[in-house]
Amino acid sequence: MTERHPYQYVVLRCVPRVDREEFVNVGVVLFCQELDYLDVSWHCRAERLHALDPGLDVDRVCEALTFVDGVCAGDERGGSIGHRSLSQRFGFLKAPRSTVVQPGPVHGGVTEDPAAELGRLRTTLVD
Repeated sequence: MTERHPYQYVVLRCVPRVDREEFVNVGVVLFCQELDYLDVSWHCRAERLHALDPGLDVDRVCEALTFVDGVCAGDERGGSIGHRSLSQRFGFLKAPRSTVVQPGPVHGGVTEDPAAELGRLRTTLVD
């Protein structure tokens, strides 16, 4: 029997107009502390985002998500936060903010394979 590990995740939402409180799910960040795993999987579909705001700059949304990639990977794309511990980086990514890309509530589960779970969550919640 394979060991199962607890994880936490947040769905990343694109909120083009914060005042309207409408959003489209664009990604998922998954953190499994036991396995030192932190990663994101995202996909921006311009037609879905433009349904909420035809003037939205989708490239800027993708830039924000590339920053999240960098934070998870711990590289220069994540700026100074990318040099912190995985736990601190996940804490930063799950913190509420009033920007175009916002995290939803934190959820959890258990998995044998965090990467496969991240793919499943993205397929279910984003695609």
